[in-house]
Amino acid sequence: MPNSNNTKALIYAPAGRDAQVAASLIDEAGLSSTAVGDLKLFASSLGDEIAVGVLTEEAVRGGDLKPIAAWVSAQPSWSDLPFIVLTQRGGGPERNPAAARLSEVLANVTFLERPFHATSFISIARTALNGRLRQYEARARLEALSEGERRLQTALAAGRLGAWELELSSMLLSTSATCKAIFGRGVDDDVTRDELIASIHPDDRDLVLASLRRTIDTGRDYSMEHRTVWPDGSLHWTEVHAQLYADRYGSGRKLVGVCSDTTARKAVEENLRRLNENLEERVRERTGEVNAAHQTLIEEVAQRERAEEQLRQSQKMEAIGQLTGGVAHDFNNLLMVVLGNLELLGKYLAGDAKATRLVDGAVQGARRGAALTQRLLAFARQQDLQVKPVDLAELVSGMNDLLRRSVGSSVSIEAILPATLPPALVDANQLELALLNLVVNARDAMPDGGTLSISLREEKVVGDKGDLGEGAYLVLAVTDSGTGMDAETLKKAVDPFFSTKELGKGTGLGLSMIHGLAVQLNGALLLTSEPGVGTTAELWLPATEQRPEHPAETGLPVPQAASRLKILLVDDDALIAMSSVDMLEDLGHQVAEANSGLQALELIRSGQHFDMMITDYSMPGMTGAQLAQAVRAIHPALPIVLATGYADLPAGADIDLPRLGKPYNQAQLAKEITKVMAGERAPIPRSGSGASASRSRLSKSDDRCDEIGDGACVV
Repeated sequence: MPNSNNTKALIYAPAGRDAQVAASLIDEAGLSSTAVGDLKLFASSLGDEIAVGVLTEEAVRGGDLKPIAAWVSAQPSWSDLPFIVLTQRGGGPERNPAAARLSEVLANVTFLERPFHATSFISIARTALNGRLRQYEARARLEALSEGERRLQTALAAGRLGAWELELSSMLLSTSATCKAIFGRGVDDDVTRDELIASIHPDDRDLVLASLRRTIDTGRDYSMEHRTVWPDGSLHWTEVHAQLYADRYGSGRKLVGVCSDTTARKAVEENLRRLNENLEERVRERTGEVNAAHQTLIEEVAQRERAEEQLRQSQKMEAIGQLTGGVAHDFNNLLMVVLGNLELLGKYLAGDAKATRLVDGAVQGARRGAALTQRLLAFARQQDLQVKPVDLAELVSGMNDLLRRSVGSSVSIEAILPATLPPALVDANQLELALLNLVVNARDAMPDGGTLSISLREEKVVGDKGDLGEGAYLVLAVTDSGTGMDAETLKKAVDPFFSTKELGKGTGLGLSMIHGLAVQLNGALLLTSEPGVGTTAELWLPATEQRPEHPAETGLPVPQAASRLKILLVDDDALIAMSSVDMLEDLGHQVAEANSGLQALELIRSGQHFDMMITDYSMPGMTGAQLAQAVRAIHPALPIVLATGYADLPAGADIDLPRLGKPYNQAQLAKEITKVMAGERAPIPRSGSGASASRSRLSKSDDRCDEIGDGACVV
């Protein structure tokens, strides 16, 4: 990307010493320059690397400006090249038609009347340069977003999902190559909305059209599986999901969705159905001979069907989890670059109210994206957990005030918390978030008020119990007296992105996040519900004989701010490395950058002194953990921080290093540096610390809701 070191000004001022004077003043503004001798050469020299163009009005008067005008109009969307035009006294655009014509041709032009003071020219040149550099930054962000879109398309292709969009005003349909293939069309075929509707099996067509109309009218998500007839006459099954996107006035603007070919799955289901029918027929033929043992050829068949269904569900969730976790990790990296650069950009826009507002809006959007990726990582079981023995009775008691504020005065809370239960092996912070989600869900299920019960009990599991291994468990249960769920809704409750709330009121990741947390803790989430009676959510968490740690009640000493340090930053992603270096240098540190583990080792072995090293974990050739082990062999006392968006490191990567979770901002980066340089090797254990610790973790419900995004405290 061009920057102030490789950009230049282009000058066309053929009369006298004008070009020499302009070049000298531009040099004082911190920019190199090139002077050309004629207008044609000036036009052909324009390009992305030109930061500003300088012209004298009398030199271009009467000249052919068409090549320049053509270049200006053909600039990409991010580019708006600034021009400076030097005019004679009284030759400004207000009084000079020729100058006004230049304004129309050049678009982004500043007129400077001669004679002028040198500082005026330098100020205008610097303003033009700063504006051009911001354009380069906008281009970099557009390229980063384009790369993110490419990765998303790769993920869709890997999952064999076709993408489509339907503009409701024009009924114009856009389809991906995979989507066309799912409907039996070629890559180069033009497919219209009417053609796809016509390809739906006649017995399914009315149902599909009615469901589409309901989605457009109500905003509810579209989900349908139907038969499709290909142009060659063959019959296929297609599963389609879509969401309605509305304009600012709430009117439906377009439908955006994905589709997949489920023909193979339907064939398997049909084979299973026929097998079951055959088995049932055999049972009916031998009804007269059936006894208690026979009643037992039937229970085995039912058990096998349940096992097959559980296997299919498990495989589906695992595949979605792997795809979701990978995409979320990649977006974590992109969001970190965006957040870091926006944070630094905001500092340089102080005083510009409009630009500050735009930056703040972009930051809020990026933070929502970061919160969404954290929930996706939780569902994919890739979040980083701090598992310790925790007294669950103390944890729940410490959240009492927070939970009562969260449910409001119309809901009463009953707690059954025996004091003699053993601790559980959990991450206290994540468990608090899960409990808060369950309580808020229960509140929303009781719009007219009711009773909410929170209880703890110990259970023993003997033998194989599905998702739960043998051993002792603590069961944290949340029961409400609300609307409840029917069997079909309950079956889908923990599926990612499934929500019974209206569009925009929930992400559908609350229960799937809690389910992912429970599984990652070697436990389970069990749901029971009945319409009109209420719902019970049980978190089964492994018990332990270890005792909780109780830190001293005295406050922790506040570490002193780190002084100016020389830091080695290692990251194979150039955008992330650039953003992190900018944040560190803005904090006052001296930074050396390496883009691989081998390059970092070369800098260490060269004898350069470093006060600490910050390294990414996932790098080709040599991981951050392998790099840390090699560096420890050379400098055992060098502080090292491992930055990663993954939760669980692979086998063999067991190394005691402080973690810095991606995406991180400048404040988090500064805090981690201060902690490490102060000698704090790991966070002070907070689990099992009683009510005071819980209050410090969750001071009010809005704080925790803000961490996971608007409306995301509910499912």
